[in-house]
Amino acid sequence: MKITDLSLPESVKEVTIRSGITELYPPQEEAVKAGALEGRNLVLASPTASGKTLVAEFCALKHILEENGKAVYLTPLRALANEKFDEFKKYSTISKSDRKRVRIGISTGDFDSSDPWLERYDIIITTNEKADSLLRHRAKWMDEISLIVADEVHLLNEAERGPTLEIVLARLMQINPDMQILALSATINNVEEIAGWLKADYVTMEWRPVLLKEGILLHNEIQFKDGDSKKLEKKTKNPSTNLAVNTVKSGGQALIFASTRKNAVALAKKFAGEIEAVLSKPAKRSLKHESERILAAGERTRISESLAELVRFGVAFHHAGLGGAHRRIIEDSFRQGKIKVVTATPTLAFGVNLPARTVVIQDYRRYEPGYGYYPISVLEYKQMAGRAGRPKYDKVGEAILTAKTADEADYLMESYVLARPERIWSRLAVERIMRSHVLATIAADFAHTEHGIYDFFGRTFYAYQYDISAIKNIIAKILKYLYAEGMIDVSGENIFATGFGKRVSELYVDPVSAVIIRNALKQKPVYLTELSLLQMISHTPDMGPILRPYTRELDEIAIFMEQHREEFLIDVPNEWEDSIAYEQFLGEVKTAMVLKTWIEEITEDQIIEKFRTQPGDLYRTIESAKWLLHATRELAMLFGEKHIMPWTLELMERIEKGVKKELLPIVKLEGVGRVRGRIIYNAGYKTTEEIKIAKLEELMNLPLIGPRLAKKIKEQVGGFVKKETWERLEKEDAWKQKALTEY
Repeated sequence: MKITDLSLPESVKEVTIRSGITELYPPQEEAVKAGALEGRNLVLASPTASGKTLVAEFCALKHILEENGKAVYLTPLRALANEKFDEFKKYSTISKSDRKRVRIGISTGDFDSSDPWLERYDIIITTNEKADSLLRHRAKWMDEISLIVADEVHLLNEAERGPTLEIVLARLMQINPDMQILALSATINNVEEIAGWLKADYVTMEWRPVLLKEGILLHNEIQFKDGDSKKLEKKTKNPSTNLAVNTVKSGGQALIFASTRKNAVALAKKFAGEIEAVLSKPAKRSLKHESERILAAGERTRISESLAELVRFGVAFHHAGLGGAHRRIIEDSFRQGKIKVVTATPTLAFGVNLPARTVVIQDYRRYEPGYGYYPISVLEYKQMAGRAGRPKYDKVGEAILTAKTADEADYLMESYVLARPERIWSRLAVERIMRSHVLATIAADFAHTEHGIYDFFGRTFYAYQYDISAIKNIIAKILKYLYAEGMIDVSGENIFATGFGKRVSELYVDPVSAVIIRNALKQKPVYLTELSLLQMISHTPDMGPILRPYTRELDEIAIFMEQHREEFLIDVPNEWEDSIAYEQFLGEVKTAMVLKTWIEEITEDQIIEKFRTQPGDLYRTIESAKWLLHATRELAMLFGEKHIMPWTLELMERIEKGVKKELLPIVKLEGVGRVRGRIIYNAGYKTTEEIKIAKLEELMNLPLIGPRLAKKIKEQVGGFVKKETWERLEKEDAWKQKALTEY
C-alpha cells in the first residue's frame, strides 16, 4: 500500500514522502485495514523497527487536521519521550486552519504542576507518570484528548511501571469514553485479552524489515535457531569480546546488554582496547571529537570522564545514571556509526531506537535485593533481541545469548530462543502500589463514594483479568488507613479528600511518606540540622532502594548514628527488639550520610570509594531527595511549620548542585557546576558582583573555564565584553591550544 493511497491530508503525505517513506510495511498496512485511520481502537503488536510509530503519527495528524482533536503519546521513559518528540517535530511545518501550525509539546518532569501551557499544543508527548500527575491535578485540557497512544503497552506486566500505565488508561477511558486508543507493543502472548480490555481490535505480526537470527554463543561458536552455526576468530579469552570485534571488523556495530550498571561499565572497559585496534585513523579522529563533546557537556564527573575516555576507543556504556546530554551524544554517535560498541542495561530495550547488527545478552539473570538472582522473562529477552539489525544498513541482525556450558546452552535455546513470551498480567493489586491511586481517585474527584471507587477500579485491566471482589479487600484496607491518617473524611455515603489528602495526591508521593514527614515535622529535636531532614526523607518509601550498608561499614554507621541521635526526627529502633528494622534504619542513615557528603562538596570519586556506591545510584538518590524535600516544604507550609521551610528550600538547591551554602549564587550560572563554582570562589570571586567586575582574562585563565565559558559567565552577570578584546583572547587561546597539541 502506497502512502499516496492513504486517507490522509496531502500535507502529511508530503512530509512522509520527503522523509523517504513511500510505501507501508506489512504491519502498518494491516493497521490501516483494521481501521486505525478511521478512529477505531487498536492494539498493534509487532517487532521493533516494524513501523508502529508511523501509524501513531498518522492517527494523531488525522485527529488534529481533520477533527480539531488533541493527541497524547505515552511512553515509559523520559529518554523515549525525548526521542518521540524529535520524531514528531517534522510535522510542525504543517499548517492548520487560520495559518496556525501543528504544535508538538513535551512534558516529563515536575509532578506538582498541571502544566496549563500544554493546552496550546496539539500533540503532547509525556511519560506515564507525568500523565498520572496531570490527571491528579485535573488539567482541563485532558478532557479534550481525542487520541491516546500507549507505547510499550506490554509493560503492564512490569511490577513498578505497569500499574501507573494501567491506571492512566483506565482513567482516560473514564473521562473520555469516545477517544481513540492506539496501543503499541512488541509481540505479546495474550494480545486479545489486552484488546478486550481496551475495547479494541488487534493486529499482531512477526514481520521485521531485517531478518533476525537468534542463537547461543558457546566457546567462540554460535549455534543459531535455524540450525546454522558460525565460528568466531579467537582474539581474546572472552567470547563476547571476540563476537564484538568480529562484528566491528565486518562493518557492523554491537549492542551488549549487561545485568547492572556496574557490569555495563566493566564490559565497556574490557572491550575498549580490542575495538580500538580495528579502528581506522579517520574513525579515531571523529571519536576524539565526540569524546571532547562529552567533557564539554555539563559538569565533569567521574562518570563523564570515564565515558569520554572509552568513546575515544569506539566504545560507550549507556544506563539510567547518565545525564540526558551524555545519553544523547552516545545515541546520536552510535546511530551515525561512529561508536561501534555500546554496553547497556536492559532499560535501553524499553523502546529507545538504537538498533545494532549484533545484540548480545551477556547475562540472562537479574539480581533483586533480598531475593538474589532470578532468570529474566522471555518477554524481556525478546525485547532485547528485537534491537538486532539496522534497517537500511543490515540484511541480517543477530541476537545472541552467551552460555558457559553445553547444558546452559541447551537451556537458553529451549527457554528463550524457542520459547513464546509470557502472558501479560496486571500487577495492580498490591497495597503499596494502590495506596496513592485510591487517594488520587478521591482527591481528584473521580469518585465520591465507596461504590464509585469500586466502579473505577472495576474498569482496570486487573478487574478485566480477575474479578473486582479480589481487589475490594485491599481498597477497604487502604480507605481505613487514609481515614485514620486524616487524608479522607466521610459524610454519609460521601467520601472526600481533606486538604492534607488532596495535597499529598498532587505531590505524587506515597501516603505513607507523607505521614512520616507530617509526624516528623511535629518533632522538636535537640538540634535541627541538615542531617535531620536528610535522615527523615531517607526513611520514606519514596526514597526508593536505600544504600544498604556493607558488613564492614556497620560499626562506623552505628557510631555516626549515636553521635547524631539528637538531630534525628525519626526514632532509632531498638537493635535487640527488632533487628530487621534496626538494619533497615542503618541503611537509611547511610543514605543520609551520602547526601550530606554530597552537599559538603566531597568529590564523586571519594563518595563512591568511601560508600562503595555506583554513580547511577548516587544520582538516583539525589533526584529522590530533591523531590522529597519539595514535598517536605509543601507539607510544612500546610501544617504551619514555617521554621522548616527555609531549611528545605536551601537544602533542595544544595542537593541539586552538590555544594556548600556559599556557592549557591555562583552555581546558578549556566555552565558552572560544583567543581567550577569552587574554583571561581576560591580564586576570590565570591559573589556575582565580584564576577561582574572581574577581567575576562582573569576568569578564562582559571582551571576548567576557558574563553567561551568565561564570556558566557560575564554575560550572565551583566558584565560587558568588548568585541576586540574577545576576538584577541580567542585567537590567543587558539594558538595556545594548537601549541599544546603539537607538543
